[in-house]
Amino acid sequence: MSSKSAEAKPQQNKPPQKTFTLTNDETGESVQLPVLEGTCGPPVIDVRKLYAQTGHFTFDPSFTSTGSCKSRLTFIDGEEGILMHRGYDIAALAGKSTFIEVAYLLLYGNLPPKKDLQSFNDSITYHTMVHEQIHYFFRGFRRDAHPMAIMCGMVGGLSAFYHDSLDIWDPLQRETSAHRLIAKMPTLAAMTYKYALGQPFMYPRNDLSYAENFLYMCFAVPAEPYEVNPVLARAMDRIFILHADHEQNASTSTVRLAGSSQANPFACVASGIASLWGPAHGGANQAVLEMLEEIGSKENIPEFLEKAKDKDDPFRLMGFGHRVYKNHDPRATVLRESCHEVLEDLGVNDPLLELAMELERIALEDEYFIERKLFPNVDFYSGIILKAMGFPDSMFTVLFALARTVGWVSQWKEMMEEPSLRIGRPRQLYTGPAARPYVPIEERE
Repeated sequence: MSSKSAEAKPQQNKPPQKTFTLTNDETGESVQLPVLEGTCGPPVIDVRKLYAQTGHFTFDPSFTSTGSCKSRLTFIDGEEGILMHRGYDIAALAGKSTFIEVAYLLLYGNLPPKKDLQSFNDSITYHTMVHEQIHYFFRGFRRDAHPMAIMCGMVGGLSAFYHDSLDIWDPLQRETSAHRLIAKMPTLAAMTYKYALGQPFMYPRNDLSYAENFLYMCFAVPAEPYEVNPVLARAMDRIFILHADHEQNASTSTVRLAGSSQANPFACVASGIASLWGPAHGGANQAVLEMLEEIGSKENIPEFLEKAKDKDDPFRLMGFGHRVYKNHDPRATVLRESCHEVLEDLGVNDPLLELAMELERIALEDEYFIERKLFPNVDFYSGIILKAMGFPDSMFTVLFALARTVGWVSQWKEMMEEPSLRIGRPRQLYTGPAARPYVPIEERE
């Protein structure tokens, strides 16, 4: 088939409908498909009626050229290095807002007035407790179980406790479930961390902010008072903001697909956690530390940079460049500042972190990386910050899931409010055997 652009005849009092014409080279038959335009980004060809009109499906492995939904939440321009939530630039949000304010923005569409922000913050705060019986769930896991395995089970298990908010067609119950998921995720993540250490669970405190409360539940112990470091709390809050939503990535698409079947929101978010667990998605900051351990020392940096430049060498410089952002990762600029603040405040004497800072310095001055715009991304800095705070690398993806929960529930809520909601059902290009007769076992050779 060949293609060309065209415009249909304008209708009275209506703007002309843009169309895209597909022509079958063998038969000469043509079909016109509507072209839809959003407020930002490239136009899209509406192929919903393509099969009915032509008998053909589209073929797009991994859906990298397919718009699967309409959304008002997040916009990314990878070529220009732009990330916006509801029209607000990510740097402005990370620099001036709190995570709770960004969560409100994603859920409801606008930055909240002061009274609404207080009411929303109170709702999240008062939902941070989990049912006491959930404590017993943890005993079913081995102490060395991967934290993401525990999180998959615990978040899915929430639906067994909160029956009063499982009616997905009730707007109030959808909102209650959204608030509960955002509120309880830090509690479950901290409990998962404590369980691995063999330490007692710390109950949430209503006098602390979202990020402060999470740090308290992770690092406090009953035997002595714990004062939250404000530098660490601010860095954690920024990490949460910068990971809150990122358009239709693998885990978000998983949540939407699960939600399209009318599954409850706890099950949908558990499916997102499972998708995020994959090393190609949520494990990038952990891969950064593994790379640093492979490099070993500052003296080895030049050697490994040369290996990274060699296309025939399997070594890859993790935490540099980004699949989506071809210019620079706008989140990295913000987190770089927090990274240096945390390391300076803690005065950490860790050879691995010193190695990371030296690698950053050398790579940013190397013409090879400058020309190819292979700058440190958000995963490079978040991994360094989390290690400096004392989190083991097995917890990194859990913290990613904690932050991304607000994006997942916002995307889920938006999808459930879409009048044209239908269950997701991708098509396939079948390449297996054609129809063949069944051969009785006695006759098979």
